[in-house]
Parts: sequence; structure tokens; C-alpha cells
Amino acid sequence: MSHSKIAAGAQFPECTVQDQSGQTRDISQIDDDAQWRVVVVYRGRHCPICKQYLKQLDTLVAKLAEMHVDVVALSADSPAQLQAFAEEVDVSVPLYGALSLETMRELGLYISEPRNANETDHPFPEPGVFVINERGQVQIVEISNAPFARPDLDMLVDGIKFIRENSYPIRGTLGNA
Repeated sequence: MSHSKIAAGAQFPECTVQDQSGQTRDISQIDDDAQWRVVVVYRGRHCPICKQYLKQLDTLVAKLAEMHVDVVALSADSPAQLQAFAEEVDVSVPLYGALSLETMRELGLYISEPRNANETDHPFPEPGVFVINERGQVQIVEISNAPFARPDLDMLVDGIKFIRENSYPIRGTLGNA
């Protein structure tokens, strides 16, 4: 099985998702008052580690907003699953669902089948974090095949600050080894 992830420096692709009411949105389009965006892909409502990670992310939203960086979190969950998840985690991070298999593949995410019906009812993405700069390019990409390996969020925020203050270039553009 081959697996290719989105390249560092590539344009972040169109990524149409749904909110809890079923309204669609292309999250590749950064809001006017933000200059950068952090896109966190989480496994879905069934994942307790995702709940913890998003709660930690929520504590950093204000710090990111001060740097003109907004945050969104995506899953493949249905609007109903997304609504239930939002009630469970109670975070300010905007949550979106209905991430398509095609988009998961385009982003280079690992995709898993549910182990059983109690887990979920659809294939779902494994974790990923994408930092999109003001030009719509992928400045940072981190993709995992398991819920236990994710970037440290405090370090990520500090890294974004360093990149922006020092005009640090996009790294890894010579390709994969």
C-alpha cells in the first residue's frame, strides 16, 4: 500500500466540510482577520484521546488569535456525531465534520476502518496537523497513523511564533527521503 502526504510548501487544497447544522464551508479559505490557520484533523467522537487533545488546543486559541492565527478541527463525523461531540468536549475551537475520503487521501492522512460498530460507523482519519500560512501554503505538516502520536501543542504554538517573527522558511521542501 502506498501513501503520499501533502508536500511542505504545497497549496492547501480545497477542503469542504460541514458544521453541526450541516452547513458547508471550505476551510482552506482563511478568515479575513486571521493571517494563518492551524487545521487539526481528529479521529472523531469515538476517540477519547482526541477529546483531551482538543481541550488542550482550546487553551491555546487566545494565544494563537493574538498572533492572527485561527484554528479549526476536522473529522469525518456526521453532523449529528459532530453535535454530540461538541456537547461532550465543550471547546471554542470550531468543529467540522463530513471530511471526505477523497480529501483525506489528498491531504495524505492515514485512514482507518472502525474496529466495530461501537467505535463508529464510517472510515475515519488518523490525526494530522497542518499549519497554513498567509499564502495558503502548508508551512507545517504532521501526520500520524495512530492516536498516540501527535505534536506537542505548546511547542507548535511557539514554533509558529518563531517562524513568523524570524521569516523562517518552509522546511522539508526538497522532498521525502
